[in-house]
Amino acid sequence: MAGPARTYLLIDGENLDATLGGSILHRKPAPDERPRWDRLLSFVQEKWGQEVTGLFFMAANAEVPHTFVQALLAIGYKPVLLSGEPGQKVVDIGIQKTLRALAERPGDVVLASHDGDFVPFLQPLTGARRTAVAAFKEFVSSGYLPLVDAGLEIIDLERDMGAFNVTLPRVRVIPISEFDPLEFL
Repeated sequence: MAGPARTYLLIDGENLDATLGGSILHRKPAPDERPRWDRLLSFVQEKWGQEVTGLFFMAANAEVPHTFVQALLAIGYKPVLLSGEPGQKVVDIGIQKTLRALAERPGDVVLASHDGDFVPFLQPLTGARRTAVAAFKEFVSSGYLPLVDAGLEIIDLERDMGAFNVTLPRVRVIPISEFDPLEFL
C-alpha cells in the first residue's frame, strides 16, 4: 500500500548562501538577511498540498555546526552532513545521488539551488512528476530553461516563497504588471 503523496525539498545551502552573499549583498549576510528555512517547507506543503521531506545538504569535513543542525531539526529538516576528500564537492555529489535515487521512487521534487550541475539529474524527473527549482530567479542556471517547457517550475525564494524578513537589494527585470514605482522612490 502506497503512503501519502510526498514532496522532497532538497536544499543546497552553500549555493544559496554564496549567491545571497556574493551576488546580491556583496558581503556576508547578517542574521536577519538569511532565509527563514521553515517558510520553504511551509510554502511547498501549501503549494502542492502534500507532506514535505526537507533535506538540507551541508559539507561538514572538520566540524559540525551543532547550533544550526539543531535549529534545522527543530523546524522539520533532515540535515545531511557530508564529508569527503579535499576539493570534492560533497554537497553536489550528495544532491546528485539523491536525485538519482528519487527517480526510483514516487514523489515530487523541489531543488533549492542555482547550480546547473543538477540539470542532468533533474531532467529525468521533469514531466514525470511535479518538479521545481527554488532560487533567486535572476541567478538560476540557464541550463534549467529547456526544462521549463517540460514542466519545471522556477520559484523565487524572496518574491514567491517569502523566505526573508527583509527586502533584498536585487536588480531584476520587472514585468510591467508588477511594477510599483514606490519601491524605487
